[in-house]
Amino acid sequence: MALDNETLGSLRIDRSTVEESGSGKKIVVWSIVVVVIIAAVVLGFFFFGGKTTEVTTITAQAESTGPSLGNAVLNASGYVVARRMATASSKITGKVLEIYVEEGMEVKKDQVIARLDPVNVQNQLTMSERQLDAAKRDLAEIEVRLAEAQRNLERNESLIKQQLVSQTALDSSRAEVNALAARLEASKAQVRVSESNVTMRRTDYDDLQVRAPFSGVVISKDAQPGEMISPLSAGGGFTRTGIATIVDMDSREIEVDVNEAYINRVKSNQRVEAALDAYPDAPMPAHVINIVPTADKTKATVRVRIAFDKLDSRILPEMGIKVRFLDDQPAPQAAVAAAGPRVSIPSAAVKREGKDAYVFILSDGHVERRAVTIGAENDGQSEVLGGLSGGEELVAPLVDGLQDGAKVRLKESNS
Repeated sequence: MALDNETLGSLRIDRSTVEESGSGKKIVVWSIVVVVIIAAVVLGFFFFGGKTTEVTTITAQAESTGPSLGNAVLNASGYVVARRMATASSKITGKVLEIYVEEGMEVKKDQVIARLDPVNVQNQLTMSERQLDAAKRDLAEIEVRLAEAQRNLERNESLIKQQLVSQTALDSSRAEVNALAARLEASKAQVRVSESNVTMRRTDYDDLQVRAPFSGVVISKDAQPGEMISPLSAGGGFTRTGIATIVDMDSREIEVDVNEAYINRVKSNQRVEAALDAYPDAPMPAHVINIVPTADKTKATVRVRIAFDKLDSRILPEMGIKVRFLDDQPAPQAAVAAAGPRVSIPSAAVKREGKDAYVFILSDGHVERRAVTIGAENDGQSEVLGGLSGGEELVAPLVDGLQDGAKVRLKESNS
């Protein structure tokens, strides 16, 4: 039986159509894969590399690298003050003739530090002495005349018995004696007045020498030779009211203002660690003298007086100083030796998660989350006992959602 070629041809499979259909499906699949990859790259860049957070930063300040004396319950800052400080002045008005001190000199109590021109006071003293001499001479004259009058009275009293003088003569003798006796008392009083006047003028003369009120150190020289000085303030600014200011260095102590919200952490005789701003690496032991029993309503603070356990020559009045009020437990020696620098940062830079605390450190446009140990807090400042060494640039205040490794940039200032 012969085969029909046309019928066989209709049963043949068209391979070109199948190949074209498979190629189309592959193109669609690969297109979807490419789109997914591109989307993943875009999203990853947006979320992990492209999103930049604006932040502001502060620099962690190292307060001290010296050994700590204990655990702090409160931090504060204040100034060194001298309880005994005085400006030495004269008791009278006069012209400065000589000054014997300069700044930094040590003086003893009652040491002469200046001398005023003595011309006017010397003249007044001479006049007073002459008035005293005249009063004494007048007294001597009255005493002589009174003695003569008393003899005349005695004589007349003898003669009246013999009726050789009249009663009038006797009465006149008695009156003269009484008058001279009264003048004698007045003259004696005048002598005492003159003596007091001389004493006063001699005191004025002695006051021409200005003396140190107590032992101490001269911190300022307030007048020069040739200037007028007076114990009273004079208008115009041409008259000085002091020669020099003297400080008793043994009376140095610390005054700090503590926020009234934290005053309950301070008590008398409490241990204190003090560090001068000029010498932050040399903490000094101190203790609370007392809490001044009044508050400053404008600043909401209470003043606390603190005494140094041992005075140091580096401690100068008006120096800035930071203090740490310590608890009752001294720090173990091992802990003291291992302690790192104490750093102070704003509390707004600290993120807390339960008992743990963290900060975010800016580095090359990204932030690094670092665990820190927080100590005492006061007035928006936190003491960092561990984790920072000072000088780190921290994010403050913190930004919500900030994560470790996030990309950041500094916020531009509005000013």
